[in-house]
Amino acid sequence: MSPADLVFTALGLGALAAAVLPRLVRRMPFSMPMVFLAVGALTGLLPLPMPELDPVADRAWVEHVTEICVIVSLMGAGLALNRPFGLRSWAGPWRLLGITLPLTVAATTALTWWLFDWPVATALLVGALLAPTDPVLAAEVRVGEPTDEDDDEDEVRFTLTAEAGLNDGLAFPFVLAAVALAGAGGVWTAADWGRWFGMDLVGKAVIAVVIGIVLGRLLGWMFFRAGAESLRLSEHMEGFVALAATFLSYGLTELAHGYGFVAVFVTACAVRAAERGHGYHKVLHGFTEQIERLLTAALLFLLGHYLAATGLASLTWPMVLFALALIVIVRPVTGWVAQLGFVTGPRERVVTAVFGLRGIGSLFYLAYALGHHGFEDRAHELWALTATTVAFSVLLHGASATPAIRRLDRLREARPSDAPP
Repeated sequence: MSPADLVFTALGLGALAAAVLPRLVRRMPFSMPMVFLAVGALTGLLPLPMPELDPVADRAWVEHVTEICVIVSLMGAGLALNRPFGLRSWAGPWRLLGITLPLTVAATTALTWWLFDWPVATALLVGALLAPTDPVLAAEVRVGEPTDEDDDEDEVRFTLTAEAGLNDGLAFPFVLAAVALAGAGGVWTAADWGRWFGMDLVGKAVIAVVIGIVLGRLLGWMFFRAGAESLRLSEHMEGFVALAATFLSYGLTELAHGYGFVAVFVTACAVRAAERGHGYHKVLHGFTEQIERLLTAALLFLLGHYLAATGLASLTWPMVLFALALIVIVRPVTGWVAQLGFVTGPRERVVTAVFGLRGIGSLFYLAYALGHHGFEDRAHELWALTATTVAFSVLLHGASATPAIRRLDRLREARPSDAPP
């Protein structure tokens, strides 16, 4: 049996399954990512002539494939948000970004150092790469397709989507802090924290926001208001233009030394704001969603295969306990703390706190960090720990998202319109 022929067959079956499974499992307590993860693990256990997967040796392509998947999903998330941008209207995401994200980094770093006794730079890296939530893996807790209503998004779905859209980029300063600390031999005083604060924490984020706003408004004018019909792409309804906006925003921002993840999400929000009720947004969002689904299916299949075939060899029981603790303790607690005093009810706060999915972004950050000096000795352990955490998140959140969100929707519909949340 030729490995190439087997790969082509798997690709065909995977693409077909990616089209069918979301509708097939819509009302069931599991998700499409769970299925692909499980199938990938099964192929890793069977004696099939599959190519050997080594994310350490193949770090470069892992980094770029996960990078593409994340930026496509960020474009889709930004285009889907109906709520206009604002400090008060986006209060939920701001709380999670300003409180939950740094608290999660700190708690995860401390837990890593205590459980594994790894160098502080490595512990900080684990905290940084496992802190951001994922905009990809659970459609049940994301907003749906774009509509022409400003206020039709429930607070839970909106907050989780906007949080995931921004914290995939805002975790980058913490990753760079770990890289800087590793480059300084783990000595805090030897690292250039002035440059980190001025450029990595503030400067790159500002560059990303500025480019995202400017490019998004320019593309919005081009799509909807340009005088020349050939430039007014909304009249032609071509969905692949979403990829042009995604790659252009990401590439320009990275060339300017900004955070491309942040810029892509801001660009998408700015394009959406240009003509909020236009049906072209559904076309753009639909195309990005299809690309995202294919990439996600392939990556989760490979993740499951890697874990079953080779990843388990580097896995230890403390790593399993760590992954579970992050998902069922650290995120729920930090998510709840961020919402103290918020206007939503206790049920909404619980769901928002619990469903902080870990996913493709964590894989990208790890592959990126391993391209820098200082983490080579524990590369395989870091991959086993990160992959296990993502796998647990896919399984636990995938099994519970549909029942939790549906129950929340039923309670919301049954609540009198004049009752407090």
